[in-house]
Amino acid sequence: MKRLRLETHIRNFINGHYHEPINGMRVDLIEPATGKVYGSRPESSAADVNLAVRAAEEAFPAWSSCGINTRYAIMNRMADLITANSELLVEAESMDNGKPRSLARLVDIPRAEDNIRFFATAIRHDASEAYNMEMGAINYTLRQPIGVVGCISPWNLPLYLFTWKIAPALASGNCVIAKPSEITPLTASLLAQIAAEAGLPHGVLNIIHGSGPAAGQPIIEHPKIKAISFTGGTATGKRIAATAAPMFKKLSLELGGKNPNLIFADSDLEKAIKTTLKSSFANQGQICLCGSRIFIERSIYDEFKERFVKKVAAMTVGDPKDEASNLGALVSEPHLEKVLSYVQLAKDEGGTILTGGERVQFKGDLAGGYFMRPTVIEGLPHTARVNCEEIFGPVVSLIPFDTEEDAIMMANATEYGLSSTVWTSDVSRAHRVADQLHAGIVWVNCWLLRDLRTPFGGVKSSGVGREGGYEALRFFTEPKNVCIKY
Repeated sequence: MKRLRLETHIRNFINGHYHEPINGMRVDLIEPATGKVYGSRPESSAADVNLAVRAAEEAFPAWSSCGINTRYAIMNRMADLITANSELLVEAESMDNGKPRSLARLVDIPRAEDNIRFFATAIRHDASEAYNMEMGAINYTLRQPIGVVGCISPWNLPLYLFTWKIAPALASGNCVIAKPSEITPLTASLLAQIAAEAGLPHGVLNIIHGSGPAAGQPIIEHPKIKAISFTGGTATGKRIAATAAPMFKKLSLELGGKNPNLIFADSDLEKAIKTTLKSSFANQGQICLCGSRIFIERSIYDEFKERFVKKVAAMTVGDPKDEASNLGALVSEPHLEKVLSYVQLAKDEGGTILTGGERVQFKGDLAGGYFMRPTVIEGLPHTARVNCEEIFGPVVSLIPFDTEEDAIMMANATEYGLSSTVWTSDVSRAHRVADQLHAGIVWVNCWLLRDLRTPFGGVKSSGVGREGGYEALRFFTEPKNVCIKY
């Protein structure tokens, strides 16, 4: 099986071939752990998007009609190639994003493979509805691919979320114009090699590199692109909706989060603390599902705080290549500065920094890296900006509560509603609280335990629509009712 080539001179992938941007513009890529330039990527424009859309339109008739077994076989070859090249993909993901290689090896790359294999298999088990009518007629539903669709993914889980969107779109018979984050394009470029090697027909998957305004906006507003699946910030999601809604495009928007962890006195405290370390600081807190507001029942607040803060202070911030590193570098210097500004805001609002809160400076190759100590804050009301606005970094706040009702009220007191976590040994409380939380996902006594068959997404400002399982396959198809009188 062919091995991939790690190329840092990134190019667009259009109609099965690599292309420089038509405008000739390129932008340097920075390695977060060193702050040094490691390569460059295109700053594509509408001209590149137009070229990709033409290729996708030409490829669509054959791809949409080739049959599910053909799509199944090609996509499984793509998954096999991810497995065969997993260490190279781990290296690329860590270098590009700043995350520890151990995390990319455990989560990001295996999940990318799972995404492709899951949707390749799901189309072989899909079924449509049929309804008999008393007057001698039958109705059945056809689900047909939309055509050319746009998939735009973020920088925090680059290949993981890129494949999460592309896989159901391809499996459903669509042709894709995909834009990875301009900050982390490396594994998306490797996915182009995988698609070519697996035999994906030319034009079925086209990957355009560039910033949101330069390359993303032309994808959103292109009249031939009929659906947009986007993961990213809420402000960007609003702009996408403003553009796409009047054009009657299908929209799936997975946006921001300010997720609560509710820890009740009857919980298994050891497991709650161990898992809360992960849910707070995995990927440097740069996961939309991280729990950044930790609500603890007052009777166990002091014990939780002492044990949790001690473990946080002992976490190792270091070289992403080092297997001992718990946290790597934040994705960029502007993002690091944003996160640090919220630590200062917490101080200005009267909060206390229990541990962390400062940039970590190394010597040698890592001297210019974007490292930060994991940070725990207390003493702020649940209405403080730090407890209401998405920080998206290794920063959490501790807030005590007295009653179940208070915990639910404070947990729901933000504009976001993506995920939440509840720790309790009371089964009745678990169901009761889960029912009342304003969130698309509720984990009880666990975190990030995902079944790909389940719907994924949020409420309020955390997004519109659902991804995952048959929800994703339905998004990338149009239902057609057929009624036959017999």
